[in-house]
Amino acid sequence: MTTTPATGGTSPDPDALVARLATGERAWARTSLAERRELLLDVAAATAAVAEEWVRTAAGIKQLTPASPLVGEEWMSGPYALLTYLQALQETMRRLDEGADVLGGTRITRAPGDRLAVQVLPYDTYDKLLMNGFHAEVWTTPGVTEEQLRATAGLTQRTPRRTRGVALVLGAGNIFSIPLLDVLYQLYAENRTTVLKLNPTTDPLADVYRAVFEPLIDRGLVEIVTGGPDVGMAAAGHPGITAVHMTGSEATHDAVVWGTGDAAAAAKATGTPKLSKPMTSELGGVAPIIVLPGEWSDADLRYQAEHVATMRLHNSGCNCIAGQILILSSDWAQKNAFLTALRRALATAPARPAWYPGCEARVRSARELHPGRAEKPGGTPERTLLTGLDLTSPDESAFTTEYFGPVLGVAELSGTGSRFLGAAVAAANDRLHGTLGANLIAHPDTLKALGHRLRAAIADLRYGTVAVNAWTGVGYATPRATWGAFPGHTLDDVQSGIGVVHNALLMGHAERTVVTGPFRPAPRSVLHRGTSISPKPPWFVTNTTAARTGRLLTEFAAHPRWQDLPALFASAFRG
Repeated sequence: MTTTPATGGTSPDPDALVARLATGERAWARTSLAERRELLLDVAAATAAVAEEWVRTAAGIKQLTPASPLVGEEWMSGPYALLTYLQALQETMRRLDEGADVLGGTRITRAPGDRLAVQVLPYDTYDKLLMNGFHAEVWTTPGVTEEQLRATAGLTQRTPRRTRGVALVLGAGNIFSIPLLDVLYQLYAENRTTVLKLNPTTDPLADVYRAVFEPLIDRGLVEIVTGGPDVGMAAAGHPGITAVHMTGSEATHDAVVWGTGDAAAAAKATGTPKLSKPMTSELGGVAPIIVLPGEWSDADLRYQAEHVATMRLHNSGCNCIAGQILILSSDWAQKNAFLTALRRALATAPARPAWYPGCEARVRSARELHPGRAEKPGGTPERTLLTGLDLTSPDESAFTTEYFGPVLGVAELSGTGSRFLGAAVAAANDRLHGTLGANLIAHPDTLKALGHRLRAAIADLRYGTVAVNAWTGVGYATPRATWGAFPGHTLDDVQSGIGVVHNALLMGHAERTVVTGPFRPAPRSVLHRGTSISPKPPWFVTNTTAARTGRLLTEFAAHPRWQDLPALFASAFRG
């Protein structure tokens, strides 16, 4: 194994590296809950100290100019996401240390199918102000009682001395908070010390990551290594590694678990994986965007077109949760008007590089496989709209291939109201590969007409995160929400992965996260008798103050102070 050392010097021997983490595991077992909480606060302080360097380096990797509003994506999906998670997790550790109910004061209600719904957004007063109009619940698996839920909240931190070995995390290369969040989940939810193998894309951030995790590295709880795929494969197979978690592609997952080529085929045929230790994962997929027909204003059409464009173009489309298949009603009187607005939104969204390796080749392949259906609305990199996709076709590659680039497909179904919704849910479940996240967009009048049938439809969707009038990316950024595929995948049919991460309340029995948001931004929401005062969200690719708002959000997450809110709100409303 070729590695880069955690702190200077020569490359460490893999056996010595794992031995240090095993020693760290024994020390971790003796570490009190109070000390574990203090470590989280130390990591938060370290994150705040290097946040600007983190974002500057991240923008360089993604070839963004320093003045671009798109740099806001790096603030919000980088240090901000990590800081909010650290603050949420330390609160859980405080409650555990005090012997308090982790879910005390948390709203728990019923959800369809004998499920419980645990409100995780808004969680406190700051949430109510900063995420006004947005809500999120974690739904449990059917049949779980509230007593069971409360009794298990805290997971392994309820028995902290029972550590579970040394984990390997194979880090993501697209969103730069993912590797660190995955390590923290291994350490706190799974009670394992961890070696983080960076994706080569993130190697320029290695020193930043080491600075963030210095309080953990100094105690032998975390090591960070770099290198190519061979390094990851060797680490996964090391006898001192007891579990593996990865965020990435299904192909990489299968290579780790089953091997490659003829050997992999033989291993799958006999049901004998190459990797004989627990493996969890988050692997993306083909995410639907279901738009329910209704009577929309011109402003609604423009805003929701920008919303859909954001789901596809955020991070240049290189997101595991990027919306890929837009499902529309062929009977919607405003279908063509919406598609016109969408074409305009795709074409006029800010220019940016196709920075992720292989992005341009994947876009080119999508076009070549859809002659006559691949439109080029414009923009940089040039975006692609695949129209007229047939949800009954068994051979449609757009339903099984995650494009990981600026390609959006459009499919149509007949019907309106609950009839269309039911057909769209069935198509999303049965035709699209993967179960990470599903998006629904509907006018408030449509939602009112659906009534209880909406929550029933959400229950029917087999996705780990379902968002209504919000992007499922909000679920990723909600620290107390769970993030991962819908339960039930197996190593030989892994799709969007196995297990969850984030989950700062450390809840067991979680099945999915359900997010809701406002159909309109302020001030239009207020003018239409809505209750949300949220402006255009800062994660919209069309938000002109996203960089400043992202910086201010990060600074506020590091040091929440009431006096800093006016400047933050002013920046957000100018976006």
